[in-house]
Amino acid sequence: LQNDHKALMKQVEEALHQLHAREKEKHAKDEAEALAEAMNQSQNLPQAFAKVNAVTPGSPASVSGLQVDDEIVEFGSVNVNNFQNLQNIATVVQHSEGRPLSVTVIRSGKKVHVGLTPKRWAGKGLLGCNIIPLQR
Repeated sequence: LQNDHKALMKQVEEALHQLHAREKEKHAKDEAEALAEAMNQSQNLPQAFAKVNAVTPGSPASVSGLQVDDEIVEFGSVNVNNFQNLQNIATVVQHSEGRPLSVTVIRSGKKVHVGLTPKRWAGKGLLGCNIIPLQR
């Protein structure tokens, strides 16, 4: 009886060691995956749907800091998920005349937020920049 108890306790002890070793490996793997995901997030910029290919000096777009080659990720309520054509942006601009719009762009691999207020100015349109859709 004593020998059976010793053998059984030895099996339980070995099983516990294996269980904890597996748990430790799993934890280390989870941490490594979390780290890898965090690294990817920094490269994983949101998808742009349009690009600024011209900005007129002195225009509302120029004053707000928009630059040529900025890739647009969000333009007010328009983003990559609901963008169909440039008419979406035109509608947002018309409804936001005189009110600041939140515009998010990717510039040189970084996400940049710009406050753009569409308004009448000496030039054409309410923005003074040209936006082209990106072909995906």
